[in-house]
Amino acid sequence: MRQDFAAAAASYDSAAVLAREVGLRLAERLDCVKLAPRRFADIGCATGDGVRELQRRYPDALPLAVDFALPMLTAVATRAGWWERLRGRAPRCINADARALPLAADSLDLAWSNLMLHWLSDPTDLRAAFAELHRVLSEGGLLEFAMFGPDTLRELRAAGAATPVFLDMHDIGDMLAAAGFGDPVMEMEMLTLTYPSPRAFLADQRHLGVRDGLLGRLGWRQWRRVFAAWERIDGLLPARFEIIYGHAWKMAPRTAPDGRAIMKFARTKMRP
Repeated sequence: MRQDFAAAAASYDSAAVLAREVGLRLAERLDCVKLAPRRFADIGCATGDGVRELQRRYPDALPLAVDFALPMLTAVATRAGWWERLRGRAPRCINADARALPLAADSLDLAWSNLMLHWLSDPTDLRAAFAELHRVLSEGGLLEFAMFGPDTLRELRAAGAATPVFLDMHDIGDMLAAAGFGDPVMEMEMLTLTYPSPRAFLADQRHLGVRDGLLGRLGWRQWRRVFAAWERIDGLLPARFEIIYGHAWKMAPRTAPDGRAIMKFARTKMRP
């Protein structure tokens, strides 16, 4: 999908209604978190809405924008203001895959990812990404993300489209725990977009660079049957997206690399 996302960089913002809304809801979850990051990274940053929101919240932190599509990073760099660049506060753009981040271990205090991780549809790839995110986070660092769940576009799948079945939030929580994250918190909600026509829906997915990845490849006659079976509500076509929110901390290790248990002792004064 790298080429699809790269080609969509110029049109992405015109169709990113869902990503912006989910990003705002994801950011609101940080209101309940006591965190003062020195460095944060937006993993799968697209054109940079997320990294700009995090800059607003944490103006003293060093911002990193990470994406595997280079034209997306070009858009992030272009939108940085001259004052940001002059002060050295513009996002550092990193062209990389979430499964192999060119970052030092324990170098981030916050890793954020909005509607990207579900594209690592093979569980092995997602496990690798979680392990890598755990590696680059410092002890006490936070991973905050949103991704699609299995009921995404179920109405189109029921009509015959080859939409992917994304992972369930319980499986994602298990993967986080296996990667070493402590007590992951998972939430889910359904969001619905409506379209006046199939053409408008397909145009959005093309502008986002996800048309083939989200809808699969069908012939035109097959698509006509799918669209004929797509039930309208009040004259509009509903597209439902299951959004999974994840929140997990990198905890202090409980065992040493050789398997021995780690025990910490605090020194206290004895009263006479």
